[in-house]
Amino acid sequence: MSKEMKIVAAKEAINYVKDGMKLGLGTGSTVDEFLILLSEKIKNGLNIYGVVTSEKTKNLSNKLSIPLTTLENVKKLDLTIDGADEIDTDLSLIKGGGGALLREKIIAFNSSEVIIIADESKLVDKLGDFKLPIEVSPYEHEVTSLKIMDKLNEVGYNGSVSLRKDNQNIFITDGGNYIYDLSIGLIDKPDDIEQLLNLIPGVFENGLFINLTEKVIIGAENGARVITK
Repeated sequence: MSKEMKIVAAKEAINYVKDGMKLGLGTGSTVDEFLILLSEKIKNGLNIYGVVTSEKTKNLSNKLSIPLTTLENVKKLDLTIDGADEIDTDLSLIKGGGGALLREKIIAFNSSEVIIIADESKLVDKLGDFKLPIEVSPYEHEVTSLKIMDKLNEVGYNGSVSLRKDNQNIFITDGGNYIYDLSIGLIDKPDDIEQLLNLIPGVFENGLFINLTEKVIIGAENGARVITK
């Protein structure tokens, strides 16, 4: 998505932020544009507290003087703004391309509302072209990856799973975990696959976000489009 389209989506999203809100702050380049706009609103008198989903978002928020708190302190969030890698017609998502899926799902689950900001290229009929991230424990992680494929094979999915690297080193999440990226083609029943994966010991979370958002803002050349469930 071009920078301009990211800004279009972010500008529409900022309209949903109200004074006194406790906000979940997602991760990614589109969210970065939202944070810049949010900081301008704060300078003009808006009072909010943010809860971040990654160290990257925390660092940018601190740089922009966005006041932060923790979910433990506030218990429940009024609104979360986040991005996505794929969005299907039911507004189910694949997220985690930036490696923050576990924290993003925790924040989304504890939010009264989640708004996703993205561009038109993220809209798909079925999830699965984008690799599905799975966050796992480093302990015996290769065995966990084999079990992931075994379980998927049992329900008719074939493909491959690869350990995410950061240059030549293993990518490590903010929580100290590893990520495997899964390629199994289009996913017919993402809610079933989400449950199957999370039942495997060693898997902390996967990038399927089901029934966690009812509103998506799409940035396009002719303006923002709001899709609701």
